[in-house]
Amino acid sequence: MKNKILVTAALPYANGYIHLGHIAGAYLPADLFVRYKRLRDEDIIFICGSDEHGTAIEISALKEKLTPKDIIDRYHNANKAAFEELGISFDIFSRTSNEIHHKTAQDFFMNLYEKGLLYTKSEKQLYSEKDKKFLADRFVEGTCPICGFEEARGDQCESCGSNLSPLELKNPKSKISGDTPIVKESTHFYFPLEKSQKFLEEWIQGKTDWKSNVKNYCEGWFKTGLKDRAITRDLDWGIKLPLEGYEGKVIYVWFEAPIGYISATKELFIGKGEPEKWKDYWQEKDTRLIHFIGKDNIIFHAIVFPAMLEAHGEYVLPENVPANEFLNFEGGKLSKSKGHGVLVKDAVREFNPDVIRYTLGSNLPENKDSELNNDDFKIKNNNELAAILGNFVNRTIVFAKNKFDNLVPERGDADAGVLEEVERLAGVVSENYDEYRFRDAISSTMDIARFANKYFNDSEPWKIIKSDKEKCGSIINNCIQICGSLAIAIAPVMPFTSQKILNVLKQESSILKWENIGKAFVKDKTELGDNEILFPQIEDKPEEKAEAEEVKEAEDNLIDIDYFKKIELRTAVILECEPVPKSKKLLKIIIKVGEKKKQIVAGIAEHYKPEELIGKTIVVVNNLKKSKLMGVESHGMLLAAKKDGKLKLVTPEGEIEDGGDVS
Repeated sequence: MKNKILVTAALPYANGYIHLGHIAGAYLPADLFVRYKRLRDEDIIFICGSDEHGTAIEISALKEKLTPKDIIDRYHNANKAAFEELGISFDIFSRTSNEIHHKTAQDFFMNLYEKGLLYTKSEKQLYSEKDKKFLADRFVEGTCPICGFEEARGDQCESCGSNLSPLELKNPKSKISGDTPIVKESTHFYFPLEKSQKFLEEWIQGKTDWKSNVKNYCEGWFKTGLKDRAITRDLDWGIKLPLEGYEGKVIYVWFEAPIGYISATKELFIGKGEPEKWKDYWQEKDTRLIHFIGKDNIIFHAIVFPAMLEAHGEYVLPENVPANEFLNFEGGKLSKSKGHGVLVKDAVREFNPDVIRYTLGSNLPENKDSELNNDDFKIKNNNELAAILGNFVNRTIVFAKNKFDNLVPERGDADAGVLEEVERLAGVVSENYDEYRFRDAISSTMDIARFANKYFNDSEPWKIIKSDKEKCGSIINNCIQICGSLAIAIAPVMPFTSQKILNVLKQESSILKWENIGKAFVKDKTELGDNEILFPQIEDKPEEKAEAEEVKEAEDNLIDIDYFKKIELRTAVILECEPVPKSKKLLKIIIKVGEKKKQIVAGIAEHYKPEELIGKTIVVVNNLKKSKLMGVESHGMLLAAKKDGKLKLVTPEGEIEDGGDVS
């Protein structure tokens, strides 16, 4: 009997759109693993959903004058669609606002409560008499006691990064009404995490196959000592505490959110008409529970949730928590709250989703932070996917169509060992997937395509067909079988392209089994389907070309003295300045040269802010023919000096009026 595998990916918080950093951190690695295991015909389910409670959602609702339900519906539906467009193949994408989750979380709480594992403690909190409610940390704003920043949150100062509590803030105010809160006592339930430390240390010590970054992170928490954690809050939005006398309290989101994996599994099997089957995945001891997360979630999935599951007593514990580090975008950390990064919903409009998957997969931050640049999609598409994988499939299909009447030629005995090598290479891919080395898995998958191209080149079918068409047919048959094997091997990382290859080979999706790699399953005389270029070349965007032309215009060229005498250099004063829309480099500048005003466009936006330039006297080429940059007319060119990445405008020494001759 096969072991069951239960894979979860971190529940995305439903107060913003998913970006590529989230995908690289948790969802793509999980999807690669799950798709690979499905090809191995393993019993595996993939669980996820939206995390829809907590103060951040309430605050978003207040800011937009909407209900929390409006906020979570917007982002849940948008993120679900984005995941689907990117090919993330959840068995279910649920949500923690569902009734089944509320009931599951309340039952979990009551299990611990009835065992006497929880305790209550009164603590001081800020209370707004105007709002008539206790203020959770993010409902409070005030002056940071560390750096003096006047808009620090009750949990953190975004200026100096200090972790804070609401009571530490100076001049605290309610973010709801602006009311100055008072200090009152409130009673909360606590989970005794400190008592779980010994068990957790011994349990994690036995996880010899866990990634070092995860184990090191846990050991750091153990060294400082685990602390008991409150599991209730005074909030309106959340899962109500199922106890009399505790009205107005909800279960803290950190406690109930991971229980969402359990409730989503229940929902999945209720939908399948097997309402009790969820227990096979959560309560059978041989189940492999694997959490895919980013490193900021390690504390909850490697320490807190296992402690909760162990305390409950009826659930399996995680076999592995293969957390990733952060993906940085063009030098900065991808951040939903700071708006830095590329949203999935925008990326899939611009690029083939398989190109996104391959580019991210090749740059996964598995053991340390990795870097993504906007050009990476174009580079990966043009230099790897098109040049290696797409090239091999295309040349094979075109050759068969042109030389063998659009049919798969008969299989002979030429190069009998070539498919064995493909099978051997696939074994390397398997090892990498099984050990959570997804970057290596993708690289070794492309090694099959590299081998295929070499085989095609070395075999020289274009020559052999002139003297031995039967042998040539056997070679092309080998290449077509390799195309079939590639359709299977790339399916975890590029599922849409895999299907396109199957379509041209006229093969059903049922052929997608890992054991078929290296097998000759495409039958002789099969009529081939319509061919298409799998990875068309990605060209520079128009604005990138325009900026390149601007740079080119500014380059020095050798000229003779007579030509130079034709250039009219004048002093000019800058009257107005603003950025050119959709350009990183261009500024639109209104200048005055003597009695005339004119407009010029200059590529200096990365070195000067518009407000810095107004009033400056500069030197311009005054008799330049008009041109258009990014659709904006330019009637001249300013002079600037650039070296080692630094650019400075050429300006006259001392006081001089605009319109002066420069010679």
